[in-house]
Amino acid sequence: MTVVTRFAPSPTGYLHIGGARTALFNYLYAKHTGGKFLLRIEDTDRARSTPEAVEAIQNGLKWLGLDWDGDAVSQFDNAPRHAEVARHLLSMGRAYKCTCTPEELEAMREQAKAEGRPMRYDGRCRDKDHHPAEGAYVVRLKAEHGGDTVIHDVIQGEVRVSNQEIDDFVLLRSDGTPTYMLAVVVDDHDMGVNYVFRGDDHLTNAFRQMQIYDAMDWQRPTFAHMPLLHGADGKKLSKRHGALGVEGYRDLGLLPEAINNYLLRLGWGHGDDEIISREQAIEWFDAKDVGRAAARFDADKLAHINAHYMREADDGRLLDIIWPMVSAALGADMAEGGRERILTGMPGLKDRAKNTVELAESAQFYARKRPIPLNDQANKLLGEEGMAVLRQFRDILADAHDWSAAPLQDAAKAFAEQAGLKLGKVAQPLRAALTGSNVSPGIFEVMEILGRDESLGRLDDALSAG
Repeated sequence: MTVVTRFAPSPTGYLHIGGARTALFNYLYAKHTGGKFLLRIEDTDRARSTPEAVEAIQNGLKWLGLDWDGDAVSQFDNAPRHAEVARHLLSMGRAYKCTCTPEELEAMREQAKAEGRPMRYDGRCRDKDHHPAEGAYVVRLKAEHGGDTVIHDVIQGEVRVSNQEIDDFVLLRSDGTPTYMLAVVVDDHDMGVNYVFRGDDHLTNAFRQMQIYDAMDWQRPTFAHMPLLHGADGKKLSKRHGALGVEGYRDLGLLPEAINNYLLRLGWGHGDDEIISREQAIEWFDAKDVGRAAARFDADKLAHINAHYMREADDGRLLDIIWPMVSAALGADMAEGGRERILTGMPGLKDRAKNTVELAESAQFYARKRPIPLNDQANKLLGEEGMAVLRQFRDILADAHDWSAAPLQDAAKAFAEQAGLKLGKVAQPLRAALTGSNVSPGIFEVMEILGRDESLGRLDDALSAG
């Protein structure tokens, strides 16, 4: 039997990082088994669901590379089908019409509260001989009240609840709209979903949903309820912990493969492997290897993994990512040929950057028009001593025949030795004058990429300003 998984977010905001992990695990298990990964937008809450949120969720999944099979399904569009199932249950005597008034339900709540127990509908309409054909009523499931409902959960193991704990819950509201509990079951069945991988906050829902499956004589899916992500304090991950939507991490300069790798390792593992490619993840992933303990989200660990993927990323791809940021930052100060310089210098730039935001900032000096501004640290390096070194070395550089990194470094070493200086006393003023900063890739590599004319021009700018 083909495995069919699904990701079913509510479009009330961005794609949360915890939701992204749920989507990832569903995607990986479907691909691992040669199955299908489906997307359903649970947009029945019309007051809170927005087209913008739907777009944000879909864009987030696409950016992460979690492409779903077929078209995304709208739960709201399936409302007539949900109502049809409720009416079918009525016709089979497995559901009934409830005409209890709001006042009666409130009285039940107050009594339950006074007795210190959860509110459960007392079933007073369950066995009525006459039900209204018209008028206000809801449709309730005639739940099983004897025995237990048992779920053989792939992650949680065997979990059970006494059916006495499950009341005759509402399937169809008085306005004819379906409840979440009914809609989820009908949609999963109709979409052929047979493997439900989701957060363990849905485990209590699963017991009620089993009752609907059984009432309709439908095949139950396999359930895998995974622990939710927690913050460093051990509490459920939230904005308070700095948790962002997927687009927030993208805007912070993280790469999708780093996020996927990090989320994969939260609650699942493959020996001591930390860096796991998409291909390896698909080959190795199995839901039974997901732990029962809640994983803690560590932003520093994510940043570390992202730095690894920055070093491994294609230079042209990184340039495409950062170029809009560089262009926006420089504006009219953009130099001709700046893009090409950044691409040439990318190997040295990306090894020093933890994310694409840092990369864009550190790459600007390659693309900036002369004269380039100096930061405070660069100004300090170009004090009297630094300027004196630059003036002497400028004359040596003017006679250089081979403008490439190794000969330039050899010339600097020879000059430093002759002047009784450490190489850093030459390299640091050079770096300040050529990049406007005290940090950069290897300065002789930078000089080669900038070229003779640009390098000497920047040195002259610094010397004339001093």
